[in-house]
Amino acid sequence: QVQLVESGGGSVQAGGSLRLFCTASGYTAGISCMGWFRQALGKEREKVARIWRSSGDAWYEHSSKGRFTISQDFAKNSLSLAMNNLEPEDTAMYYCAADRYGCSSHPFDYWGQGTQVTVSS
Repeated sequence: QVQLVESGGGSVQAGGSLRLFCTASGYTAGISCMGWFRQALGKEREKVARIWRSSGDAWYEHSSKGRFTISQDFAKNSLSLAMNNLEPEDTAMYYCAADRYGCSSHPFDYWGQGTQVTVSS
């Protein structure tokens, strides 16, 4: 089992920045991919960014490309998401997730409780 804990959410005005953090514990050696997902009120959960643990290769969804940066500290089992130039449309609960088999898995195996990001116009 893997436990994921997010932090770093909050409220910011449009154009501002936030950084989210996720710490993994438990059997982290079995994780192949970690990622960030988000779910806005009344909408389906969507992918934001994912990163392969071994190579560091990252994928971004169209909405986050160029504004968000996913990074990991392999030794510390941590993941972060730097979000710049935030827009009101980025308002959502953001979830850290991990998967044993890869970044194409759906859904991911393990999920955190989420951290709220609110962007005001």
